Amino acid sequence: MASLFDSPTTAPLAERRRPRRLADYAGQTHLLGENGVLRRYLAAGRLPSLILWGPPGVGKTTLALLLAEELKRPFAMLSAINAGVKDVREIIDRAKKQPGTVLFIDEIHRFSKAQQDALLGAVENGTVTLIGATTENPSFEVIPALLSRCQVYTLEALSADTLREIVRRALAEDEVLSKIPTDVVEDHALLALSGGDARKLLGLLELVVQSTAPDANGRVQLTDAAVQQTAQRPLARYDKGGEMHYDVISAFIKSIRGSDPNAALYYLAVMLEGGEDVKFIARRLLILSSEDIGNANPNALLLAQSCFQACTVIGLPESDLILSQTVIYLATSPKSNAAYTAIRQAQAQVRAQGVHPVPVPLRNAPTKLLKELGYGQAYQYSHNGEGNFTYQEFMPEALSGTRYYDPGDNPAEAKIRERLRGWWQDKYNY
Repeated sequence: MASLFDSPTTAPLAERRRPRRLADYAGQTHLLGENGVLRRYLAAGRLPSLILWGPPGVGKTTLALLLAEELKRPFAMLSAINAGVKDVREIIDRAKKQPGTVLFIDEIHRFSKAQQDALLGAVENGTVTLIGATTENPSFEVIPALLSRCQVYTLEALSADTLREIVRRALAEDEVLSKIPTDVVEDHALLALSGGDARKLLGLLELVVQSTAPDANGRVQLTDAAVQQTAQRPLARYDKGGEMHYDVISAFIKSIRGSDPNAALYYLAVMLEGGEDVKFIARRLLILSSEDIGNANPNALLLAQSCFQACTVIGLPESDLILSQTVIYLATSPKSNAAYTAIRQAQAQVRAQGVHPVPVPLRNAPTKLLKELGYGQAYQYSHNGEGNFTYQEFMPEALSGTRYYDPGDNPAEAKIRERLRGWWQDKYNY
């Protein structure tokens, strides 16, 4: 029987360098280190169903292969891109005759609800141990029923040191590249263009080494210039899996909050050119529309929601236009964080003081006893009052007069403040 890891010399370097044993696996020490949870599962000889969530090229497929190989389990693989319910059921039928089968589904987020539903019974009764790989947040892309039956583990982007070690070992150990004497003079472009993706890194390394003419000493000099010439791409300086990812999204949000559409558009362009997930950007705009604009312009939330839906449906490249329009609108809108500070103050008070009793007039009275105790009797139906308002106490007694919402300094909330002052007079000091 052929090994799960067989790969001829004609295979791409990334396939030839796929680790054959866990000791050669690069990165993910939080899962596979001495006290890593997957290491403990292997030591116990068991494996639960898993969802492996992480960016491309960090070893999700390889890890699934190694886990099955380590426990000597039958292994079946499907790609959600071209597999259907029929394929799933065929593997489940075979698995009934092969106890302990590990079913690996690559890009499981691409499976429809019906396709995911087809897995539930087999995962529930242990006919298969499912390992799903996804680059998308499984909370959004995997149905709750399946998600609840799996452990979700996050695979981290590979560090620069890990990538350098992958390069070193490929040049020294690969049966093809080891025959081409190579000096790594510079590796910044190689690492930057790979974006933390080991598969992309090895593919580019192979191209550069095999296409670069050796020097007078018969050695290939791997430089940034050689990498860029081979890749025919400008050097990407945005690492969506590293520290710069957080720096750029931070600058992006602060630029919109600070009402600078030009800076916001620059950071948007940096993220788009760096391959950032458009849904990640759109989600952040949704949060910002409420946190930093709020009731100063309620339409901001509606536009941000429409932007998220459109980006989800359309994807790149056309989503850049939708994001640009939304960013400009949000950056040029009046700003208010009043809704944000209001709920944070209320939450802080609940955490500090606990829950105060609900005023008796506001309580529900579904039984005769509760009605006799006066629950709900003194409540005044607001729509019976002038202008659909009736002055009465809604706060718990201990919090009477406490104000959380302080309308922002903008035309829209100025009208809200005026309306609240008319209703509540001096009660909340509006």
